Amino acid sequence: MIGNKTVVYTSGTFDMLHINHLKMIEYARALGDILIVGVNTDELVASYKSTPIIPFEERIALMKAIKGPDIVIPQRSLDHTDKVNKLQFDIFVVGDDWAGKYDYLKKYNIDVIYFPYGEGISSSNLKKRIYNNYKKLQNKANAHLPINAKIQND
Repeated sequence: MIGNKTVVYTSGTFDMLHINHLKMIEYARALGDILIVGVNTDELVASYKSTPIIPFEERIALMKAIKGPDIVIPQRSLDHTDKVNKLQFDIFVVGDDWAGKYDYLKKYNIDVIYFPYGEGISSSNLKKRIYNNYKKLQNKANAHLPINAKIQND
């Protein structure tokens, strides 16, 4: 708490910004007076999953541009212990795909909320859909080529 204001912190990769990202930010915004959003750096994301499609500089700019966050910061670590004192947040909101991961924050009197992210919509699923659709189109296009045609891949 800062003064009499409740501070909420949420964070994520926010790659390929989609509706569930916006729903979580809207939910977090409603829980307090000040909303701080941490955007995972490319290096951090690469440490636990594939590199984001959208570069960090663009993802953080998108977060700054949307309605909701008061402050947007880079997030360089999944350990939020140091942020508790620096940011003085009271509530931490994260997608329920991280359920249990941040329970350690409760010992600092932080309310930890695992936002029900919803089925089917995630950046990872969007990437898979785009790739699968691309492969289908590629296979369909290749099926129309003469048998002896040479395909040049760039």
